[in-house]
Amino acid sequence: MGEISKESLKRILLELECHFTWRLLKEDIDLDELEERMAEQIKFLPSKVRNYNLLAYVKYLNGKEEEALENLQKAEESIKTEYSEEVEKASLITWGNFAWVYYRMDKLAEVQSYIKKVETTCKEHGSASPYRMKIPHIDGEKGWALLKFGGKYHEKAKESFLKALGKEPENPEYNAGYAITVYRLEDYYGKKSAAEGSSLEPLKKAAKLNPNNSFLLPILALKLQETNKVEEGKELIEEALGKFPGIPYVLRYAAIFYRKKGDVERSLELLKEALSLTPNSGFLHHQMGLCYRAQYFKIKLSEDPHKDKRKMAELIRLCIFHFKEVVEHKTKFVYAHLDLANMYAEGKELQKAEETFQEVFAMRKLTCEEKQQLHFNYGRFLVYHKKSELEAVEHYLAGLKIENESFERNKCKYNLKKLIERRTKIDPADAKSFGIRGFIHQLDGEKQQAIECYERALKLDPDNEEYFSALLDLRLSLQN
Repeated sequence: MGEISKESLKRILLELECHFTWRLLKEDIDLDELEERMAEQIKFLPSKVRNYNLLAYVKYLNGKEEEALENLQKAEESIKTEYSEEVEKASLITWGNFAWVYYRMDKLAEVQSYIKKVETTCKEHGSASPYRMKIPHIDGEKGWALLKFGGKYHEKAKESFLKALGKEPENPEYNAGYAITVYRLEDYYGKKSAAEGSSLEPLKKAAKLNPNNSFLLPILALKLQETNKVEEGKELIEEALGKFPGIPYVLRYAAIFYRKKGDVERSLELLKEALSLTPNSGFLHHQMGLCYRAQYFKIKLSEDPHKDKRKMAELIRLCIFHFKEVVEHKTKFVYAHLDLANMYAEGKELQKAEETFQEVFAMRKLTCEEKQQLHFNYGRFLVYHKKSELEAVEHYLAGLKIENESFERNKCKYNLKKLIERRTKIDPADAKSFGIRGFIHQLDGEKQQAIECYERALKLDPDNEEYFSALLDLRLSLQN
């Protein structure tokens, strides 16, 4: 290649297909947690290459450049066994990652060496570009990397797997990636309804093509459970537990299945076994907390006048312990923070609950659904634990105003309606309550009722521009 300037090398590097050019941003994940998770998957799962590559990238993001290179070397070794018939093609991503790490370390001779490997392979296989090849392997590996970086990347992961499947529709790995991604998307967008079922057929196909994939059988079982095929799902769960003993990922999905089935004791047994294998798993600690929470509320909501207060206190303690473990390992896991805050409130530790809620309010890049969940949970905390209905109204309203249809938004609306109805009975001259009632009617398409509420609000607060503007828009809409 001869001597090339650093700027020219940078331009070439940006053309490579690898983790450094796939826009996997470190602010979207907890680096330490993902690093730990990838190390676990390397230990327990057969597919090593993609996990070594991703772990190398995460190590780099975490400032561990030498460890990144060590993992890339392990990826390079694993390619020889996993992709023995197409070593060069399968090495393109790893070589790209090598080049980027060395570039960041200012070792330009090494950068040129790996760029040359990529260039030679592209030329030998007749690629139109000197530095990248359009092959399904790269689309598939990109899909897995995007999938591991969390919900915000799942749509892009789906696109990558579909691109790979367009060229190799029966490829087991791409079908597995696509099916798992579609299932994750349903989870991420809260579409786990019996009517949805869009991931069911892809999961069935992927499980058939991948009989030795320990992820697919239990995920398929969970999907069957969600689509009211509980017994069929249970058979698959038991089959997976027998077929893949001692695999923490099978144990965790089986635990979720049994918790949702109402068998919390069985779920806890499986979770404890999984935790003995991966003791730092934030996911497992969260599931443990959910199980103990289910036991707590079963006692709390029972009609037994002689409730076991000591048992309830112990269950609160266990919930708090496990939810704290989660937020320490998964610092960006919003729902675990909210679960912890709510259990602090149940245990009358209101200051700690308040502090935990405020930690979530301080988080950046919350999704619309996460914001709605936060406003809903904090609103309930204000009503039931701080006896502050006025503040709760503001938070339910804030959740409702986020234009994202979700279960959380509907809960905000339901609770807000109840509070406002009560407040207008207590104070019939409260303009704000009538304004909010008008807004809710407007959202529900009840224009005439909305107009009546806004008119009342304006009589009580004649100079309010928000009410005047809303009323004007509603009247104009009735004329059109």
